[in-house]
Amino acid sequence: MQPSGNDRPTGRFLVGTDIGGTFTDLVLLEEGVQPRLFKSPTTPHDRSEGILDALALAADAVGLPLPDFCAEIGYFAHGTTAATNALIERRGAPTALLTTAGFADTLLVQRSMTSWVGMGAATGHYSRRRNPEPIVPRELVAVADERVDSSGRIVVQLDEAEVRSLLRRLKATGVTALAVSFLWSFLRPEHERMVADLVAEEWPEVYLTLSHEIAPVIGEYERTATTVINSYLGPVIRDYIARLESRLQEGGFRGDISIMDSGGGVMRAADAARRSASLLTSGPAGGVLASAELAGRLGFPNVITSDMGGTSFDVGLVVDGEPLVEHTAELGNYHLSLPRIKVTAIGAGGGSIASVDEVGALVVGPRSAGSLPGPACYGRGGNQPTVTDADVVLGIIDPEYFLDGRMPLDRALAEKAILEHVAGPLGMTVLEAAAGIRQVADNQMADLLRKVTVEQGRDPRDFVVFAYGGAGPTHASAYTAAAGIGTLVVPPTSTVHSAFGAVTSDRFRAVQTTDVQRTQPGLSDPASGIDTERLERSLDELVARCHADLDHDPRAQFVRSVHLKFRKQTHELPVVLPDGPVTGEVMRAAVVDFLTTYERIYGTGTAMPAAGLEMHTLRVEGRVPARGFSAPEPDEGDGDWSAARTGSRDVYFPESGSVPTPVLRGELVGPGSEVTGPAVLEFAGTTVVIGPGQHLRVDPFRNLLIDCKGIS
Repeated sequence: MQPSGNDRPTGRFLVGTDIGGTFTDLVLLEEGVQPRLFKSPTTPHDRSEGILDALALAADAVGLPLPDFCAEIGYFAHGTTAATNALIERRGAPTALLTTAGFADTLLVQRSMTSWVGMGAATGHYSRRRNPEPIVPRELVAVADERVDSSGRIVVQLDEAEVRSLLRRLKATGVTALAVSFLWSFLRPEHERMVADLVAEEWPEVYLTLSHEIAPVIGEYERTATTVINSYLGPVIRDYIARLESRLQEGGFRGDISIMDSGGGVMRAADAARRSASLLTSGPAGGVLASAELAGRLGFPNVITSDMGGTSFDVGLVVDGEPLVEHTAELGNYHLSLPRIKVTAIGAGGGSIASVDEVGALVVGPRSAGSLPGPACYGRGGNQPTVTDADVVLGIIDPEYFLDGRMPLDRALAEKAILEHVAGPLGMTVLEAAAGIRQVADNQMADLLRKVTVEQGRDPRDFVVFAYGGAGPTHASAYTAAAGIGTLVVPPTSTVHSAFGAVTSDRFRAVQTTDVQRTQPGLSDPASGIDTERLERSLDELVARCHADLDHDPRAQFVRSVHLKFRKQTHELPVVLPDGPVTGEVMRAAVVDFLTTYERIYGTGTAMPAAGLEMHTLRVEGRVPARGFSAPEPDEGDGDWSAARTGSRDVYFPESGSVPTPVLRGELVGPGSEVTGPAVLEFAGTTVVIGPGQHLRVDPFRNLLIDCKGIS
């Protein structure tokens, strides 16, 4: 059960799961025992089957029948890509939109976008901009004659008879989800609430989202897009969660499940079904949170998190000990007002397909072989060469020890695919082509490490890289070095790190609102123009709402923030406020923080305090600390890893060619061990590569710390 108050989870085990495009990950936690890690192939036809397969592996490992094992699970947390996949593949529910007359084309027009330094994914050159495939066809957009102005005053009263007629017309079209987004409803939600009452009478079975509940912030386009996508994904996530709960109950689990929230924690399954848009980066968020917690223990304030699975390469940032959060995200070419842990992804994973394009250049990704048919070496009918096929041919992955030997690979099939699709067309040997595939993929990932830092005014050399995912540790030493970064950390939970983040994350809830305040231009002290009493009242109301959503748990902790910008600018920057009364001194410190952050992003001298400030968005985040598991005690170890060596094999490295390379059983390379590359560490769920001249040290918590400067 999700712990509340002073309760601890009942049951012997805590379980975290994460479903990726190729593998389903599971981590099993038990007090006083090292985390146990399991992977099973993802089952695209019914992803809950992959979870049951992973649970069966865990049950076998602890020597229990599956029903007895599931009955001993005290807490189950889950990260998922179900929302992301449904949005990308346009598999959401048929959805209609009810909006204010005159604003029917808001989703089609979107917002004027251009390209400016520091604004990242929110902008792009006009020649490359593409409007998304419409989620709501124009004929399913209905308008109501109602209007609230920018001060929250009702100008045109909503006509109930008109709304009933509109609802009946939309219902007759067969849509199963409805989004309601009226202009300025976040200031005065009365009309949206009236619609909800009418829906309860006329159309109670429809999945309904109201904009003032899901995104109560300024910006009609972003608010409408968020509302529509929440309704579009809602039935999919509701049914997905119901199916998952049913399968777990069939297996013997009797508790509740928690779902990873993209914003930075877990929420109850029932909340996830109502707030489906909050799951759009559910899986990757868990890995970033787990990395932030580990980085704090290791003393690394700035970390680039890198998650390489079978289909994608996901990168996040931890800056000054905190995950980087973006407050307007672009997903599926829509811009959403749902803050989330910022994760940037490219199509570069173990299953990414390599090909030769029309001009004779080697291309890797973004297409992926997925889990079915998977890379050619899987022997499941795939005949396209992938990054994993290249790793097998290069001697990096042992075909007989993949997934602890449970899933043998076929090197001959990998060689055949590379020969036919890459080596032959380019006039290379198979080994040269495999090395080229790996280098292209590694350089793409290194470019992304540089991109996510440099574009935000940060030097990648000030960061440490954390690598995880099934393929991340296999490639991390190369892409870390190529990005010019010196230190790489591979956590002991690396192969299921996002699942580990899900089960160890705090319970989380965030609420926000818009309360506009503006200061006059020319003030020597811009903070003096802020009504601090009004600001504190608004924040107190948000804290109360957040605390109620967390069941008034006495352990709840809150973080308050205000979002500031210069007058007449578009983009805001968040500033965290300290606990306690909001005084003039507190706001002066907040303004200084804002100016410092602004100039770090946009350049020295770009801040314009004399222009005056605007404050629109207020936000409160609440957390209930995770309980029920204590990490094992540190072990200094004796540094003797001789028993870990299982032999040697030829491994191809770009800078040295094929060289005899020691192969070590990763789990036996204990704390205190030091290894100089080249070397390969084989774990049950991943392979760690130490390049020539690189150096590995294992810390007392079994983290692998690799000095990557050897092959930079």
